[in-house]
Amino acid sequence: MEERFFRHYLATLSYRATIAIKDVPLHYPDFQVGKGVKTPVELLSHISDVLTLGYSWFANVEAGKGVQEWEREVDRFYNSVEKLDQAFAENVSMKKSPELLLQGPLADAMTHVGQLLMLRRLADSPVPPKSYIKANIQTGIIRPM
Repeated sequence: MEERFFRHYLATLSYRATIAIKDVPLHYPDFQVGKGVKTPVELLSHISDVLTLGYSWFANVEAGKGVQEWEREVDRFYNSVEKLDQAFAENVSMKKSPELLLQGPLADAMTHVGQLLMLRRLADSPVPPKSYIKANIQTGIIRPM
């Protein structure tokens, strides 16, 4: 049950992030909203960093290499989600509690996806409204088709 829940959460995270990062205008990755606020590319990099931290519950990992260009960060995001999903799919034992994984890295990642969506609107590139309850989110499907 736990594995299924976490895998569906990761598919949901990926689905929502895809809405935020797909078909962005050229100015979006480096869009500056104000002093001290991360740009979208910095946020996406941070999301991958916290997901990598989450993956450290399962395996030894290397730290991030700093913010890269947008397409590399997009790929890094999907790779990070896929690694976590695979760890759950293979029932790899966790070094820390699943509750800490949810309340820390996974909740943090979902929060930052919401920030990416808000920045899209501020960058004059809002996404159309979506009903996430009706969304076709499938466990194990991480990358957009």
